[in-house]
Amino acid sequence: MKDSKVILVGDGAVGSSFAYASTILGIGRELGIIDINEKKAEGDAMDLSDVLSFTNPKQIYKADYSDCEDAEVVVITAGMPQKQGETRLDLIEKNLKIFKDMIGQIVDSGFDGIFLVASNPVDVLTYATWKYSGFPANKVIGTGTTLDSSRFKKEIASLIGIDPRSVDAFIMGEHGDSEFAVWSHTNVGGLPLYEWVKNHSDTDEEALLNTFDKVKNAAYEIIDKKGATFYGIGMALARLVEAIINDTNSVFSTSSYLNGEYGLKDIFIGVPSVIGKDGVKWVIEVPLTDTENERMQKSAEILKDIINKSKL
Repeated sequence: MKDSKVILVGDGAVGSSFAYASTILGIGRELGIIDINEKKAEGDAMDLSDVLSFTNPKQIYKADYSDCEDAEVVVITAGMPQKQGETRLDLIEKNLKIFKDMIGQIVDSGFDGIFLVASNPVDVLTYATWKYSGFPANKVIGTGTTLDSSRFKKEIASLIGIDPRSVDAFIMGEHGDSEFAVWSHTNVGGLPLYEWVKNHSDTDEEALLNTFDKVKNAAYEIIDKKGATFYGIGMALARLVEAIINDTNSVFSTSSYLNGEYGLKDIFIGVPSVIGKDGVKWVIEVPLTDTENERMQKSAEILKDIINKSKL
């Protein structure tokens, strides 16, 4: 029987950040860690277990692919990391080879839960996971623009002096350079952002518009300063797993499969989605402005081109 069992594949900076976040938040009752460096996986399991007297009971251990059989969620952070000056899409050829073997071993274990992918380029690798696994599309989810949307809320909130949790905003499209802000549906406490700007003369409109540039370039800036990004995406993964395990029907901007929504088919791309125990329960088709729709189509074209060249 499944009992909130989560398997993590890839115990690098992102994977270990997810493992720590999910442990201190008390998400799940069992966490198995798979990594090519088995000593690292075992050491992290031991280290994380030392947290348990401060949080909820959980079994944490070094795992192998056979342990995926009865897991509820398999979280994938494995793959080659993004290097300084390298775009997420540059990573594709390196990581497709890794994924084909890895997904095959997970499926061969008898796993029939939810795949949650964070490895970059996440939209393409989520599509690859779907193809390699043969799973229904709703059971394969990428983190997509979940973290980008969180960054967007943070930047807007910081500028206008509001709690980020009171800002409702989404970044959509590719998790990468062609992503775009959905300004038309950005609001604060239900008040459209343009109304907020109109009612608060101290709001710097130019600075507000610049918040998106900060979001789009955030990963590059962090990588330049510290070599990698991992705390934000680690927490994003933890919250997504929580939504699946607890069947919360929470809305995140995940990399989800489209079958006609936004005029797009056969693609995984960042869109607002309802996440629960069945994975993606619904894709929310937000009415976009003409400009936003053009950006969505352009972003999809970039991803389609990569997928076609990769012969997935």
